[in-house]
Amino acid sequence: MKTYLVGGAVRDKLLGIPVKDRDWVVVGATGPDMLSNGYQQVGKDFPVFLHPETREEYALARTERKSGKGYTGFIVHADRDVTLEEDLMRRDLTINAMAEDDQGQIIDPFKGRRDINNRILRHVSPAFVEDPLRVLRVARFAARYHHLGFTIAGETMDLMQAISTSGELSALVSERVWTETGIALKEKSPQVYFRVLRDCGGLKDLLPEVDNLFGVAQPKKYHPEIDTGIHTFMVLELAAKLTNDPVVRFAALMHDVGKGAVPIEQRPSFRGHEALGVNLINTACKRIKAPNEYRDLAKMVSLYHTRCHQARSHEPAELLETLEKTDAFRKPERFEKFLLACEADARGRLGLEENPYPQASILRKALEACRKVNTDEIIAQGYRDADIGKQVHQRRLALINVWANSP
Repeated sequence: MKTYLVGGAVRDKLLGIPVKDRDWVVVGATGPDMLSNGYQQVGKDFPVFLHPETREEYALARTERKSGKGYTGFIVHADRDVTLEEDLMRRDLTINAMAEDDQGQIIDPFKGRRDINNRILRHVSPAFVEDPLRVLRVARFAARYHHLGFTIAGETMDLMQAISTSGELSALVSERVWTETGIALKEKSPQVYFRVLRDCGGLKDLLPEVDNLFGVAQPKKYHPEIDTGIHTFMVLELAAKLTNDPVVRFAALMHDVGKGAVPIEQRPSFRGHEALGVNLINTACKRIKAPNEYRDLAKMVSLYHTRCHQARSHEPAELLETLEKTDAFRKPERFEKFLLACEADARGRLGLEENPYPQASILRKALEACRKVNTDEIIAQGYRDADIGKQVHQRRLALINVWANSP
């Protein structure tokens, strides 16, 4: 019975990245052996156990054989006769298929260390194609390590394209799709995740609303990059620089999906794309099981980002309407996320990345001016029911007028 540190902990140690989680594999043992040593089994599908003291995960060395479609279509064999190399062979990428023994020696049968040095994401074996979830995982690792110069090996991209062409991605459980996508949105370069999915042909199955934006031309006057899909990825990249919040980043990704639904004969005008995006966002979020918080902000940004961009020319009544429509008074934290996504949209354009975005400041100051309105005072003055709301609105408008006309 031998225990090895495996996977991400070994990889990140070699990359010089702080190790967050440690996973272990146990060779030469059975389930009863683990239980007799005080380990606690978790899950029924895989032989994984929790250490009695550290609570870290220890998995029995295992092999997997394809038996059906999708992520769960595998027959698992775990016994004391499974070798370490056989266990490592079932992993997705060579950089994830290394182990370290209790003496600190690296076991690297698939040259993961070489690929780390060469900054390559490469599959371990032809069995890579048996698990469609690996398309998303490779895309996520590409987003995580893009800033370190990692690229995907050509032969690995070929296999990812083969998986996409096979239709296997449609067999993925929605929750698994969101798990990978949600993590990718938190990575340093989230736009790379979606770019890789598009390059291998998977984006049209997972998020066709975004994939459909490529080839949709916009007026060069407003969008020097012209292509709406390119603009979308630029917006997401800019959002990632503005904030680590994945909810804002998702809204940035989805803000223009309505443009893909605008009739061709109407283009290059995209009037009404804001409202068209709402149903598309609802459909997409239902498909990939995105949490409500993500869906709601994305819909808000789709509906009102154009209004936000026009804030400099708005009269006080229009500024107040924007604040009310975006529910800024009740949910100021979400409103701040809305402003960040709008700023990313304005600056996520070729040559405009460093431009200021004074519209956000205008709306923030208008919101601050309204904070002097006290609902309790209005009630104390005898107003009731609908008249309370009218008074709140009128007094907020008066305060925005004062602020707008002050020196």
